[in-house]
Amino acid sequence: MRIAPAALAAALALAASFAPLGAQDTLNFPSLGEIVRKDPALDKLLPSTATIEVLSSGFAWSEGPVWVAEKGHPHGGYVLFSDIPNNRVVRWEEGVGAKTWLQPSGYTGVADYGGEPGCNGLLLDGKGRLISCEHGDRRLSLLTANGGKRTLVDHYEGKRLNSPNDLVYRSDGALFFTDPPFGFPKFYKDPRKELPFSGVYS
Repeated sequence: MRIAPAALAAALALAASFAPLGAQDTLNFPSLGEIVRKDPALDKLLPSTATIEVLSSGFAWSEGPVWVAEKGHPHGGYVLFSDIPNNRVVRWEEGVGAKTWLQPSGYTGVADYGGEPGCNGLLLDGKGRLISCEHGDRRLSLLTANGGKRTLVDHYEGKRLNSPNDLVYRSDGALFFTDPPFGFPKFYKDPRKELPFSGVYS
């Protein structure tokens, strides 16, 4: 039984190295691990027959999955997720598989920027526009209708952010995001780090 979007996100987050990008039969997915039910409340979200399916693989690691609902789409929409080391956002769609959707995704410079240059957390705003946490460019950006990016925030009290990582909307519409130094090539000891702390912002 296929679950969407929660199981889609879980499977993408756990996928590691079963087959190259887009090469899988998108109707027959291998399963991975098991679902351990620590609280009966989970039964209201997932049926007892639910499994974790590997939708796609071949990535160094994938994070930040977001379900994009689309009217008229044969399967209701598609998943976007970050392939951080490869500096891209990938689109997965049932019946199609995975394809690069946006590259570069989080670092637009030309010099080498270590192993985590791409974007990480992804989120849709109330108008369905993509907001991303960009490691290399050290900002939250909004993808505009014409395909360009608009910086939402890249400084705090005059200093550049570290490398925004994850983000979430609260029920009242407030946007929260985390800002650890994990996107820097030298993490906490990187000379580009301007803030003396890892923050959570709203």
